[in-house]
Amino acid sequence: MALTVVGFTKMASKKKIILDSLDNLSKENYARFCLALVDRKGEPKVPLSQVEDQPRSEVKSVLVSYFTKAGAPAIVSELLKDIGCPEEADHLVSVQHFVDKHKLQLIQRVTNIDPILDGLLERHVLLQQGYQEISQTAEKQNKMRKIYQLALKSGDTAKDVFMELLRQEEAYLVKDILKDP
Repeated sequence: MALTVVGFTKMASKKKIILDSLDNLSKENYARFCLALVDRKGEPKVPLSQVEDQPRSEVKSVLVSYFTKAGAPAIVSELLKDIGCPEEADHLVSVQHFVDKHKLQLIQRVTNIDPILDGLLERHVLLQQGYQEISQTAEKQNKMRKIYQLALKSGDTAKDVFMELLRQEEAYLVKDILKDP
């Protein structure tokens, strides 16, 4: 699922991760998953007609269209747990990008933010306006939240750049987070 490239992991696409999760379900569990998706309490609601008798690749497309590429993996994980497939749900979480998987720890613990911010601007992950907005934020945790909101929402490439910068500027923090199970 992951490809190691010069000291860090490049993650498979979220769509592929979702499709792999659905492909690993038995026929019975796949049917249960589709019913759980339709019966899900949260919004948006997925109509039965969108998933009934549909191949797994089509259900993956429905998940991404209803919940976005970024949000669909969490929904799939939630539904897998609901139908009694916790191992598959845990596997799905384990293949998340480091930056997503450890978001709360990174927000709380990153202290060397300014060089990371400079690197995000230099590498065009962040535009000047976003750079200024984050720079003017007083508290470090709020700066990190804004980095997630403004720079990392654009996808895995931006997250890979952020991860490189974290490894440069917060090497011991990254190692500490990686050693925790």
